[in-house]
Amino acid sequence: MGLMKTKAISSIFVLFAIAAGMASMAPAAYADHAEVSIGAVEESGFSQSCVEAGCYTPMIATVDVGGVVTMTNTDPTGVHTFTSGTVNGFTPSPDGAFDTGVLMSGDAFEWSPTEAGTYPYYCMLHTWMIGEIIVQEVAAEEEHGDDHGDDKGHDDMVHEEVAEEVELMVMISDSQVMGGTQIELEFNVLHLNYDLTATQNGEVVFEEKGLHSMELIATHQIDALGSDENPIDVEVVSLGIGAPGDEDSWTGPVGQVTTAKVVPEFGTIAMMVLAVAIISIVAVTAKSRVVPRF
Repeated sequence: MGLMKTKAISSIFVLFAIAAGMASMAPAAYADHAEVSIGAVEESGFSQSCVEAGCYTPMIATVDVGGVVTMTNTDPTGVHTFTSGTVNGFTPSPDGAFDTGVLMSGDAFEWSPTEAGTYPYYCMLHTWMIGEIIVQEVAAEEEHGDDHGDDKGHDDMVHEEVAEEVELMVMISDSQVMGGTQIELEFNVLHLNYDLTATQNGEVVFEEKGLHSMELIATHQIDALGSDENPIDVEVVSLGIGAPGDEDSWTGPVGQVTTAKVVPEFGTIAMMVLAVAIISIVAVTAKSRVVPRF
């Protein structure tokens, strides 16, 4: 049993370039993605340990419009689906863009997207398995020649860096779960990369670097309990917004720090003490009962 105790909110306004004109990012943004293959992590149907790193591999895939996405059940231990749409807990919401149906181990399915956009998907049999396919237009270089004539001025404008004001907010909540402390992080942006560190009495009780949150909420379990005398200090450091492993294309704030002190308000131990107190009162009441004598 656990009760929400600590909520820490951090926000910061940052300016960063979003134009496609940044020369260093152009090759990556318009790389050739005519074909992409996606698989399923081994034992992903039996364990949720793959959720943080992704139960589909890669967790985020990029393909060109008109390209081919090959979805293969590479998990030798179970059956899976690749179903476009979203899932909330155990409630799926398919959108009909694609659905492989049930794939036995080794089975494959091909999908050729016709429109650019972002297509989330999940496994109908194991709803903690989620992924995302980003469909992009074919590389701009292939559509335009080198000589643009009078369009040069327009191109120059496109290649200018445009600054946009963005606010990142992080909220930290905690509760007692399974004899430890569960930390819930709530973000206002998708695909945030971050470091999470928790210390107690000067010692590190939890530390994970290079974490990635595909959703707006991420949870982590810490095998320690805080108290008024010995709280747990939680620190979240943002690394940027974007696909994991593609640091060069990350945007947003880097180094923003959000902290919180975890001091459980009313946990399992308190409940046990309360139960003992109630039993004691009942016992005393029973012994004090007046028995009339005749």
